[in-house]
Amino acid sequence: MIDRLEQMEQRYNDLQAQFALPEIINDHEKYQKTAKALSEIETPVEKYRELKQVQQGLAESRAMMAESDPDMRAMAAEEIAALEPRAAALEEEIKVLLLPQDPNDEKNVILEIRAGTGGDEASLFAAEIFRMYTRFAEQHRWKIELLSVSESGVGGYKEVIAIIEGERVYSQLKWESGVHRVQRVPATETQGRVHTSAVTVAVLPEAEEVDIKIEAKDIRIDTFCSSGPGGQSVNTTYSAVRITHLPTNTVVSCQDEKSQIKNRIKGMRVLRSRLYEMEMDRQNAELAKERRQMVGTGDRSEKIRTYNFPQNRLTDHRIGLTLHQLDLVMEGRLQPIVDALIAHYQAEQLKADSQAA
Repeated sequence: MIDRLEQMEQRYNDLQAQFALPEIINDHEKYQKTAKALSEIETPVEKYRELKQVQQGLAESRAMMAESDPDMRAMAAEEIAALEPRAAALEEEIKVLLLPQDPNDEKNVILEIRAGTGGDEASLFAAEIFRMYTRFAEQHRWKIELLSVSESGVGGYKEVIAIIEGERVYSQLKWESGVHRVQRVPATETQGRVHTSAVTVAVLPEAEEVDIKIEAKDIRIDTFCSSGPGGQSVNTTYSAVRITHLPTNTVVSCQDEKSQIKNRIKGMRVLRSRLYEMEMDRQNAELAKERRQMVGTGDRSEKIRTYNFPQNRLTDHRIGLTLHQLDLVMEGRLQPIVDALIAHYQAEQLKADSQAA
């Protein structure tokens, strides 16, 4: 680890020196590339430099323990007691920072929410879950845009698909994929009985055109009139779009916009991301297996979380986390759960790496 950190620090120094070169200063593309490379290693280098300072302080304090002056030894002992836990903490932080990064962490995401078992109650919960993610996105100043929505007759969502754009969106939301179960008394329940419903959530990294190429001959595009709940006409032109990827029989529909062109663009974004997910699974079966163990299989059949409204309780079953703050979570206060999931899977990765070593 030390060898790797030394190389990283040397690389950091080299990159900093490049900022003084005219060929870098006067070339915007090269400047941006150098700045990005620098930012990617800046945090571990800073932590490593702090660790070296702490280790130097420890060495000096331990040397002072050989002094004959009792006051000097007492001072050294205090320094050692303060510096040893700091050194251990920095080492753990650096180990986490050196873990292999998910190449998709920087990407925007396609968020897909579908009502599962539970009928109207499931569709209402799907709408509330979407609102929860919308509030979470607002807190991070991410942009959220509807791609497709299918409403139920009671004001909920049978299905809603959106894109969330911003800084490191996938890194924060990738653990949300799976079955979300709700337990509560529906508004239509006259006897006060608690019902159980479920929705499925899928979080896909948005694929760029450079990630996945779609040949024109491989897709069929059909157009139809958009319609709202109860068959009420949204518009009378053929603006809604259904795109079928023929080799994989993947179908995407988009009718959120009144413009056929805009719906086609949005539909292609969803299709590209779904095909990208399939391609990742095909190319790297082992990584896909590990990911499925964490977030569920492709059909999102595993229950990952329970929202119990009578008890104001949320339980994430993967990590055994229970919070009695469901009201706050539904307002978008997801960060404690996201942080706990990230910490858990980082610890799992560190454990796996140490066993492999």
